[in-house]
Amino acid sequence: MKYNHIKPFPEEFLWGGSTSAYQVEGAWNVDGKGPSVIDMMNHPEGTAGFTVASDHYNRYKEDIQLFAELGLKAYRFSIAWTRIFPEGTGEINKTGLEFYNNIIEELNNYGIEPIVTMYHFDLPYTLEENGGWDNRATVDAFVEYGRTLFEYFGKKVRYWLTINEQNTMILHPGAIGVPKGGKLPTKKELYQQNHHMLIAQGRVMQLCHEMCPNGKIGPAINLTTMYQATCKPEDAIAAHNWETIRGWSFLDLAVHGRYNALFWNYLVERQIEPIIEEGDLAAIKSGAPDFIAINYYSTATIAESKGDASDVSPRAGDQQIMLGEEGVYRAAENSHVGKTRYGWVIDPVGLRLTLRKAFERYNLPILITENGIGAPDELTDEATVEDDYRIDYIRDHLKQVQLALTDGVQVIGYCPWAVIDVVSTHQGYGKRYGFIYVNRGEDDLLDLRRIKKKSFHWYKQVIETNGRMS
Repeated sequence: MKYNHIKPFPEEFLWGGSTSAYQVEGAWNVDGKGPSVIDMMNHPEGTAGFTVASDHYNRYKEDIQLFAELGLKAYRFSIAWTRIFPEGTGEINKTGLEFYNNIIEELNNYGIEPIVTMYHFDLPYTLEENGGWDNRATVDAFVEYGRTLFEYFGKKVRYWLTINEQNTMILHPGAIGVPKGGKLPTKKELYQQNHHMLIAQGRVMQLCHEMCPNGKIGPAINLTTMYQATCKPEDAIAAHNWETIRGWSFLDLAVHGRYNALFWNYLVERQIEPIIEEGDLAAIKSGAPDFIAINYYSTATIAESKGDASDVSPRAGDQQIMLGEEGVYRAAENSHVGKTRYGWVIDPVGLRLTLRKAFERYNLPILITENGIGAPDELTDEATVEDDYRIDYIRDHLKQVQLALTDGVQVIGYCPWAVIDVVSTHQGYGKRYGFIYVNRGEDDLLDLRRIKKKSFHWYKQVIETNGRMS
């Protein structure tokens, strides 16, 4: 649809940036923090671990000062569950509470809106040893953790995210590492875990509404649009299959408290449906999110399944690279989009379409909590990074966000991944996302100096002008 007049970004638009605790903080075992599943998993050889990461734990004041210089209106970060409850439940670690209170106070002092993710992949390892999300006791542990966060920070934080990319954890269980011993859960186990997470999420959202009357809370899903490979009707069915199973099924539960019919029949057909106990669906539905947060990087193109093992690609995949599933869909190529050097599709127009679909389906405000391009940024002799590719990527996506606003979608903020370089879960420090360069290698920590990239100055100007892009 073409317009004669493009709507400006709202005056209250949350121009932000994102990180997660395990990818930025470091200090993985200090000041009473317990181990998480991230700390105890096997990660790709030759890549940086998460023990130091970007050393944000020790440098948060310097970093937040840079965020303020960048002009951020919001900062989306996660709280490490094991800094608050080292074993997932039990005695509170007051030092962990103090650390996050200091971060929130520092942000508020600079007028930066804190957006808190409660759980970003890093389940306490003690809970994992006791069954993890297979065990319903983890639901109660998460609710108690949420109660503690709301009690201590509920008056200082307005925006809360429950679980980051639940669909990634269920559909790509190896995305955050492989457990010691190398065994991943079965699909039956994964969808039972998914069900328990949804119960926990519903209960925590309800609790937030009770304890934080001025707060807003919602799920954060990795969402994308699926294109059909051709005009063949069977390709359209396959694309709808995977778009529903990968995205809508999770949000239908979070928003409406019910299993999507297509998704449920997919589970039953494969005998991987979860056990639903009395009161479960009511607990899920009780959440009633105030908004939806989406992480958007790529679209995918889908063809009809051939109904045999050839549907499944032999290549390595992750949460952005579709691999196919026998009888469901087959991944296809799209000549109309670009790709990053890591194989992720670059499709700014797909963001507009995804926003339109999500808003039409749920009629809730949308906060973009991740969007960005990973690249092996190189520091120049002049001590900067000429990352024009990042500027181009974000500019192109922001133009589509503005068109989505003109379409009538209520987008309330944009928090690209990442405001500062973090450890990539898959490629360590070889793959960088930030506006701020962290001077370290995979093994050599160097001086961990913070250096503003070219994109830092560009994004600063975008924020200052409320979305005017050169």
